Amino acid sequence: MRGKILIIEDEKELISGLRLNLDFEGYEVISALDGEEGLNRALTESPDLILLDIMLPKKDGLEVCRELRQRNQTVPIIMLTAKGDEVDKVVGLEIGADDYVTKPFSIKELLARIKAQLRRDHRNERSAPSVYRFGGVEIDFIHFKIRREGREFDLTSLEVAILKHFVAHRGEVVTREDLLDRVWGHEKYPSTRTIDNHILKLRKKIEENPAEARIIFSVYGEGYRFMGGV
Repeated sequence: MRGKILIIEDEKELISGLRLNLDFEGYEVISALDGEEGLNRALTESPDLILLDIMLPKKDGLEVCRELRQRNQTVPIIMLTAKGDEVDKVVGLEIGADDYVTKPFSIKELLARIKAQLRRDHRNERSAPSVYRFGGVEIDFIHFKIRREGREFDLTSLEVAILKHFVAHRGEVVTREDLLDRVWGHEKYPSTRTIDNHILKLRKKIEENPAEARIIFSVYGEGYRFMGGV
């Protein structure tokens, strides 16, 4: 088995479809039809990942997520949101959700996100603050922003994951292989060139002079060293 996934969702047909696909991929699947049952199963059955709908009877998904984080549960949570519920997405990320997908979603996309979350080091990511500041730079992990010298830059979810990993290991050499394993997490890894391209884009947002990096250093033949706040 690849891991145990708890689906907390009140649509029985959606649960059945997800169970069929997740079973095929080799996951153990358990489920709950309301928030109270879902919270109880999350606390007693130690799932490796939770798919959590926001609109649930008895206890909504945001409340379930909040209570799990208050109890120091580091299990990765992917929120299932209705199309256009931008406020719910932001609130979910603020209280500790790791990712979200918008209904209707493709099973291929969901499986990729599940694999990525299961490969990440969530205990280290939890050690990253909601906002990380150093030397005039502010990384806002909740709202996916970098603020520098009065300018604001949007971050992708992948860039946020990279920066969280860098912050958790600031001052250390982070290899490309480690980034592939901990951040991408897909079965078919991208090339190391893909990682370098993402770092170049991050430097343009975080460095005063990207051509002379002072925050994200390249370590020849190895990877990168993040020096923000060191």
